[in-house]
Amino acid sequence: MTRINLLPWREELKKQRQMEFYVVLGVAAALAAAVWYGGHWHISGLVDYHEHRNQMLETEIAELDRQIEEIRNLETVRAQLVARMNVIEELQAGRPQIVHLFEEIATSIPEGVYLKSLQQNSAKLTLTGVAQSNARVSSYMESLDASPWLTDPDLEVIQVDNREGSRLSDFSLRVRQTDPPSDTDNGEGTQ
Repeated sequence: MTRINLLPWREELKKQRQMEFYVVLGVAAALAAAVWYGGHWHISGLVDYHEHRNQMLETEIAELDRQIEEIRNLETVRAQLVARMNVIEELQAGRPQIVHLFEEIATSIPEGVYLKSLQQNSAKLTLTGVAQSNARVSSYMESLDASPWLTDPDLEVIQVDNREGSRLSDFSLRVRQTDPPSDTDNGEGTQ
């Protein structure tokens, strides 16, 4: 029988397989490194892109915050102007009222009653004066109550003094000023 030595052949096959293994391992390592580098490069690009977008958004948000603050300031100025306009309109609307007020005070004073002072606080008037008798003060209060521009007369103080041989009554009364509806108002307002 012939003897064949297969050892060198097996050694060669083993070396060849080992070499193929190292080549495949090297190719796999190179491929893994390429995939890692490509992934790292892609993710780094995405991070840079989002950081740039975030910076741009922060800049836009700061600009919008500045514009919102400007709008708030303009709204405050507008509200102040509207308030001033309303005050001016109220003053314009109230201009004829003072004329009616003085006319009513002058025409409602009966003979024998003299006013010393008139004070106005909002729509309330305080009248102080001198009358020849308490009945004249009562008559004055009735004529004030009958006026369409003055209502609710309320006598605060009345004192009777003897001066120069005659009895005089010092009085103080309050009355409320009203704004009666005018004959021209028909619910549509003025033009």
